[in-house]
Order: sequence, then C-alpha cells, then structure tokens
Amino acid sequence: MQAFEVSAAIPPAPDVNFGVTPDPEYDDGVPPDIEADPLPAGARASPVFGNKASLLSRRQNKEQEEADKEVIPSPKKHLQWLINAGVTPQLTYTAESAANPVGGIRHGSAYSAQLMMGLDLDTDRLVGLKGGTIRFYVTNRHGQNLANTAIGNNTSVQEIWGTQNTHLAEFTWNQKLFNNRLELVAGRMSGNAGAFFSSSIYCNFQSNSACGNPTMIFKDSNFTYWPASAWGGYFKAWITPKIYFEGGAFEVNPYRKRANDDGFTFSIKHATGAMAPFELAYTTNFSNDKLPRTYRIGGWYDGGDYTDPVLDANRKYAVMTGDPYATLNGRGGIFFRFDQMIWRPNMNSERGLTVFGVAMKNVAGRVAEDHFLEIGFVQTGTFKGRDKDVLGFMINDQRMSKWTIDNILVARTSAGGSRHVPRDEIMMELTYGAQISRAFRVSPNLQYIINPDQIAEPFRTKNIKNTFIVGLKFTLDVLSHFNIARNPN
Repeated sequence: MQAFEVSAAIPPAPDVNFGVTPDPEYDDGVPPDIEADPLPAGARASPVFGNKASLLSRRQNKEQEEADKEVIPSPKKHLQWLINAGVTPQLTYTAESAANPVGGIRHGSAYSAQLMMGLDLDTDRLVGLKGGTIRFYVTNRHGQNLANTAIGNNTSVQEIWGTQNTHLAEFTWNQKLFNNRLELVAGRMSGNAGAFFSSSIYCNFQSNSACGNPTMIFKDSNFTYWPASAWGGYFKAWITPKIYFEGGAFEVNPYRKRANDDGFTFSIKHATGAMAPFELAYTTNFSNDKLPRTYRIGGWYDGGDYTDPVLDANRKYAVMTGDPYATLNGRGGIFFRFDQMIWRPNMNSERGLTVFGVAMKNVAGRVAEDHFLEIGFVQTGTFKGRDKDVLGFMINDQRMSKWTIDNILVARTSAGGSRHVPRDEIMMELTYGAQISRAFRVSPNLQYIINPDQIAEPFRTKNIKNTFIVGLKFTLDVLSHFNIARNPN
C-alpha cells in the first residue's frame, strides 16, 4: 500500500534581508547593560528626615524610576545584539486547518501545525571565516491530516502535516566562495529545503500538491521532504550573474521517513543508495530586471531502493497476495519550471502579477505517477495600503501511472466494484494571504479536488467523490515582530 505523501513547509531562507536598517543604538560590540541602581544614591546616604527630605527623596525616586525604564533594554535590543554578534535565532509557528463540507469519504475537519526553532551561525562574525553559515533547525509537528481522516486521497490539503514529532530538520554548513559565485552545502538536511524543486511562490498555498514542492517528486523518488532530514550535500555555481547550475546527492534511507525517527540518528546503516537532482536555471530579481523571472530545466536520478507499485517478488499482485511489494532499484525523471512577473504597476514597488508553471515527467522506473502539470498566478499587493497581501490561484494535474491504476483495479474488482478508475487527480486552490502585522500572516483558502486518488483505499468499490475544502493557514514569525535586521552590515 502506498503511504500518505507528507512534505514541506519550508522556512524562509534565513539569509534574506528584510530591508530593516539596524538601529545604531543596538549595534554594540558588547552585550547590552541591563544593570540599574534601583534607588537614588543620595536617598540612601542622606541622614536627613522631615518633609523637605521626604519630598526630595520621592522626587529622586521618581526620577530614578524613569531612568530605570530607559536603561532596561527591550528584547529587540538583546536580539539585535545577538544577531550583530553572528547568532540569528529562528522561531516560527505555522498552523493549517481544513474541513471538507462536500465530498470525500466522509465530512470532517483537521488541524495540523509546526513549531520551528533554530539558529543561524555566521562564521565570519564568530570566528573570522568569511562566507560561512551553520544552520541548526528543530521542528515539532502535531495535529491530524484531513486527507487521511476524511478525504481518502494520497496528497494532503495541509502541507504542514508529516513527521509528527520533534525532529532535527537541518544541521548544515553553508560555505560561499569566489565572491559568492560558488556555494557548497553539506550535512543533515531535507533535499527540498531551498535547494531543489522549491520556490518562494509555492508556499503561498496550503495544498501539499504545490507547497513546498510539486508533489510528484516525493511519489516518484526517495527525495526527502522537510523536515525528514538525511545526509546530503549540493553545490550551486553561478556561471553568470543570471545563470547558475546546481547538483547534489542525498542519502536514500527508508528509516528517515519512519514515524519514530527523530532525525538525530546519524548512522547510514540502512541506506540503500543516493538520490541525485540537478538543474540549470536563468533567474533575475528586482535589482537587475524590471519584470523578475526564473526558468529552470533539470532532472533527477534515484539510485536507491523503492517498492514496485503493483507486484510482489513473485510477480503477482501484492494487494491480493498480502506479500510485500517487490523491491526495485533505479528510476528518474525530468522537469521544467518557471515563474515570470508579467505586470508591475510601479517600478518603485515590488507589487505585481506573477505567473508560474511546472511540468514533470517520469523517464525511468516503475513509478506511482506518469507526469505532473501545474499552472497558477500570484498577485502581490492587492488593494490600496495592502502591498504585502497576496492573491493566488493554482491548478495541477497528477496523472497516475498504469501500474498504480492496475493496483487499484485489481483490488476494486475483487470487491465487486466498478472498473472505471480515473487516472488524473486534479487539485486547485484559491488563496488570499493577509499580512496582519510584520510577524503575523493569515491565509484563508478554498480548495477543490477532482477525482481524489484511491491509492490509500484500493478496495473501495466506488470512486471517491469530488471534494471541496475550506482552509485557513497562519504563520507567526517572532523575529519579524521585533522588526530586527537579519543581516546587519
């Protein structure tokens, strides 16, 4: 049986400059002084009593209280000093609710969430090694998955669900060389954590079919999803200021996705191979393009073990024999992705309309999906005074492979069910992301699934009904609350 696909919710890139100018008051080379004399020295030393002395003492006490308020620093001052020293803490909370009043196997609701804690250590500021960053992130995920409890399909409508425990998500060394033209990253990580197949656009949405990566990569390879970390590394080489090539290799280990794995087991005892993604990209930004764009072409080869979608080791239908699905090795695919801003009303603002798309195709191996197609748009800046709000829509098509359909057909017909099994699962979402404050973002969304797949329900005699989902996603970023410069000069 195919497991429910779990994935993503990748944190924002820690080295992003939020455009906040450091306050010189907080940019000290020494820790902020929080000590203050609680009483006026004169009041303690004076032997004088009486009305005048009492009045003077009260006035001095009041003046000292006001002085104390100025001396005692705010959390912002402590945090800014820490970041200036080279240690950037990360603390975010993301939660997603979903309910299906229409369709699915049954009607229901579910809530899932992630607390992400971590540190970025700037080796230049700490030990004088320029271009280096050590990243250490731990997540705690909790809650339920509506796809599991009510819909019955294989792709979650809450991308934050998966690896439901306290987990080491990343422990890596990132080193930039040759004036930042070469970037090397190695350690414990999930392959999709900002390296491959991800985009800052995708997680405006709540559906796991789009956020944090196109879902096909997790169904047709052993690629690890955030926060299921494994050993790995990759490089990114900038050929020109707008063109780069990157490639990497990541451990394939079935133990990394077990419910009881916490990511802190560093052994490679159960590894079965390696996953190798690569891509060539052309990308621009607001500093060098009026309408920023990114075009990527690439692929992957998965040299690790995986299970056959339909047959057991004796070449019989595993869903009927009850024997384990056969173990195979070697599969791969190709992809093309793009995002292109097509309208920008004001060159002094980053508001505008961006379209994006994905095409993925399996080229080797017996896999769960044949291809994946996606198209969508994101409008940044929606109404007057709402420059940070986002309106987005996406629709994608997951085409099941002939082997996946055969597996469902065999089970369904054995139970006396219909032989009509749709090959295409179509998922769509309309979302509005409202930036309530610097730290707090709320994204209500509406989702619709046409032909929910029956990978997890192969013996069901009828197709799962088309499903309408009402969702709500919110994110709290503690450092943004304090308006702190993440990359002070």
